[in-house]
Amino acid sequence: MGKPRDWYTYQFKRGNKVLHGGISQEPDRREGEHQRQIDPKGHITVVGNAKTEEGARKWEKDNGYS
Repeated sequence: MGKPRDWYTYQFKRGNKVLHGGISQEPDRREGEHQRQIDPKGHITVVGNAKTEEGARKWEKDNGYS
């Protein structure tokens, strides 16, 4: 059996402007944190499908978010 695919890659945006990107197992919770810390009018857009933790961390690094 393979590793679980329960990590999501996301971009936190306001309009079309990307303010932050990262990974999370709980994008809805993370969106609330970013709204409190970065921009209350921002929203999370999940990028792609759920990934393994390893795949998500690679995406985060490759896209300059870590």
